[in-house]
Amino acid sequence: MNIKRIDHIGVIVNDLSAAKQFFIDFGLEVKAEWDMEGELMGYAIGLNDARVACVGLGTSDGPTWIELIKFYSPSDDTDIQHPFANTLGIRHIAFTVENIEAVVAKLKRNGSEIFSEIQQYEESYKLCYVRGPEGIILELAEEIK
Repeated sequence: MNIKRIDHIGVIVNDLSAAKQFFIDFGLEVKAEWDMEGELMGYAIGLNDARVACVGLGTSDGPTWIELIKFYSPSDDTDIQHPFANTLGIRHIAFTVENIEAVVAKLKRNGSEIFSEIQQYEESYKLCYVRGPEGIILELAEEIK
């Protein structure tokens, strides 16, 4: 067995437009947008009558992307979760960035919650955690050279 790469990360959202705009404002580009429904999709994900809209976003130089998924059916009636950083499960998506101060300032201007100021980790990274729409947490890291 040989794993080639991570292809994508799926993020289920309620407000597809707001999540898409958050990642565009962050600096990702839209790679694809599509709708899916039907028996094969329901079989693949284990849900009946599944109907979704998807947006794939990524960097210009890499094959891995974030897939935002809005379920029109079946819908999830629970409220959006805003977990703490130590809540069990997948909790954040980490990005290496250039000029972390400028990235954080831009996200602040666009209304993102910065829940840790920029901190330096040893002599290797500057780090900051940001919460976007629907509880999505990004870890931003700038390599110190």
